[in-house]
Amino acid sequence: MSADGISTADATPKLRSRKHGAAIPLDDDDKRLMNALQSEFPLTPEPFAAVAEQAGLPLDDVLERTQRLLDKRIIREITPIFDTRALGYSSMLVAAKVDAENPQRAAKIINAHPGVSHNYLRTHEFNLWFTIATPPDSELGLQGTLEVLQERTGAESIRQLPTLTLFKINMNLEMEGGTEALAAPVAEPVVPRELDAQPHDERDIAVIRALQGPMAVTERAYDQAASEAGMSTPDFLAHLEGMTERKLLRRVAAILFHRRAGFSANGMGVWRVPEERVRDTGARMAAVRGVSHCYERPTYEDWPYSVFTMAHGRSKQECDAILDGIAAEHDLHGPDRAVLYSSTEFKKIRLRYFTDDYARWEREHA
Repeated sequence: MSADGISTADATPKLRSRKHGAAIPLDDDDKRLMNALQSEFPLTPEPFAAVAEQAGLPLDDVLERTQRLLDKRIIREITPIFDTRALGYSSMLVAAKVDAENPQRAAKIINAHPGVSHNYLRTHEFNLWFTIATPPDSELGLQGTLEVLQERTGAESIRQLPTLTLFKINMNLEMEGGTEALAAPVAEPVVPRELDAQPHDERDIAVIRALQGPMAVTERAYDQAASEAGMSTPDFLAHLEGMTERKLLRRVAAILFHRRAGFSANGMGVWRVPEERVRDTGARMAAVRGVSHCYERPTYEDWPYSVFTMAHGRSKQECDAILDGIAAEHDLHGPDRAVLYSSTEFKKIRLRYFTDDYARWEREHA
C-alpha cells in the first residue's frame, strides 16, 4: 500500500478520478498554513506551535486545520524527506516506450517494485516515466533490476536518465501567490548539490525506520518516533539535526496532493543546453519559484535534452507561462526545448528505506 492507501501494484489512476482528483476550496488561512508546512516542519519538541507562530494562527486551529487537510486528501502526509543517494541507494529517472494501447499493464508491473516512487504516463513517444531506487545490498543492482523490468513489461526501449547534477529538489507549491509569483526567480542561482553517499550507521538507520512514513497530528509530533528509536525526544531531534548537517535528511515537510490543492497541471520542461552552459543555466532555471525539480541528465541520439525542469501550475496555461519564461530568458526555442505533460499518475509515494521489501521483490522476480 502507498502512504495514501492506494495499492502500489494497481495501475488505475485513482487521483485523476472525479471524487479524488478535483481541487478543494481553500481559504486564506489554509493556504498560509500549507505554505508553512511545506517549507519546513520544525525539528523542535512542539513543532506545530512553531508552525502556528509562523502562520499567525492559534495552535488549536493549526492542529484542526492540518488534520482536516489530511482527511480531505489535500495534504498527502507530513514526513521526513531523506536523501536517497546519500543513504547509499542507487536511483534514476527512466523513460520507457511501452505499448501505447495498454500502458496500464506495464505500469502495474513497474509499480510493484518497492523502489518505484513515481510513475507517470506522459505525452511523448517515450510514454512511461518512472523513478526507481535500489538499496546498497541489492543483489540485482539498478542495472539488473531495469533489465528484469524491461523483459517483464516488453518495453520496446528504455532510456536511463540518472542525475548528473542536482540543481534543485523542493516540492513546495506556492499556495498564496499567482502566476507571476510562480514564474519569477525567488533566489540567487542555485549552487549544484553533491550526491555522493554519506557515512551512516545503525543508529541513523534506527532513526530513519522510526520516523519514515506519515507523522501524526499531535502537539509533540516527534515523541512516538523517538520512543521507537529508544531515545529521548531532545536526543532524537539533535540526531536529526546532525543528519541534516550530514546531508542524510533534507527536511521534514508536508507533501500535497497536487490536484486536490489546486495544481492540476505539471509539465516536464526539457532543454537542449550546450555543455559549457549547463551548470550556469541549470542553476538559474532552478531559482524559478514554480520549478520544483531541476537536474542535468545524460543525452542520447534520440534524446538531446540535458536539463530537466518540473513545473507545477493551477492550469496548463500557468505551467506554460513558467516554462515560456525560462525559454525566453535563456533563448531556448524550437528544437532546443520540449514539454511533456503527465496524462495519468500511476504511482506516487515516499520511498521507505532499510526494509525487507526490496529483497522480497528480487526473490520473487529475479
